[in-house]
Amino acid sequence: MYFSTNDATYWYEIDGEGYPLVLLHGFTGSSQTWQPFITKWKQEWQVITIDLPGHGKTNAKHKSMEACCRDIASLLQYLQLEPVHLLGYSMGGRTAIAFAISYPEWVNGIILESTSPGLKDSIERQKRKQADDELAKKIEQKGLAWFVSYWENIPLFSTQQKMPINNQTRIRKERMRQSAVGLADSLRFMGTGTQRSYWNELASMDKPALLITGELDQKYCVIMEKMSRILPNAVHHMVPDAGHAIHVEKPNIFGKIVSRHLESLS
Repeated sequence: MYFSTNDATYWYEIDGEGYPLVLLHGFTGSSQTWQPFITKWKQEWQVITIDLPGHGKTNAKHKSMEACCRDIASLLQYLQLEPVHLLGYSMGGRTAIAFAISYPEWVNGIILESTSPGLKDSIERQKRKQADDELAKKIEQKGLAWFVSYWENIPLFSTQQKMPINNQTRIRKERMRQSAVGLADSLRFMGTGTQRSYWNELASMDKPALLITGELDQKYCVIMEKMSRILPNAVHHMVPDAGHAIHVEKPNIFGKIVSRHLESLS
């Protein structure tokens, strides 16, 4: 279904009834990212998936992180939902953090997979912004197929090469359904180098927080362990033999961790 607000049109899907659970995908993903989990989760909760700016069927150009969060708040208000649980992976996790800090009245809890509150150091942030801008230009110049081949071979996703071929193919197909223009736009306006740091505001997020990392993703294990020590009500769960995208590398384990956490809060 489509929802229009603030010069943008967002695609969202709703499955099931009950307590609302909003799922936010990562860079190069879409609502389809969560399809393997929806069949089970919709039996317990009302699952809402949203295509973030630059991805899937959403048409939202030049959206900053703050503007995207404002639009999500408008969507939740339109749907007349009670406060939700947010689950975000990577870019979707950054969005979930920004949303929970900006609109705490809409959030009852947060589940974060392999993500961060941004870059604290302004010099680091500027370097990352330059790198994101350069990558955005290459995507526009060389096209989507070039980018997908490049992206699936970066070190962050090396552990995915151990997955069954059909799983790898499913992820590649989802990436190939994106647009070069949309991904470039996302990097420029919602990238890690562009968004502001939320590190100093983590201590104000007092709702239950579950942080999930793969033990082979050492960079994010360190980041999220730091986050877990700042957040007032957080648990950090490290999944053995998994990398950055636990939900695709170890979907059964990931699904159980999320389900148990939500059940413990009900």
